[in-house]
Amino acid sequence: MAGSIMQKPGEILEQIQRIASDMQSKVGDAIRNSPAQEIEKNVRAMMNQGFQKMDLVTREEFELQSKVLSKTREKLEALEAKVAALEKS
Repeated sequence: MAGSIMQKPGEILEQIQRIASDMQSKVGDAIRNSPAQEIEKNVRAMMNQGFQKMDLVTREEFELQSKVLSKTREKLEALEAKVAALEKS
């Protein structure tokens, strides 16, 4: 009778694998059905609305405006030098 209760190591491994697979499946289902994804989506939407109200610019737009400003400064400095030279004459 004691011999019939004992399982072979292979059978025990199969049972452990079935239990692990079942648990993995249940955890996956729980994550897919959890409100966490909905909460994340709502938080992202709220953050985007907040950023839009802050009148922010994109990195590309900032870089472009920085280049325009740099060129404008160069032109201004050149014009100031010309004006200074004309005033001395």
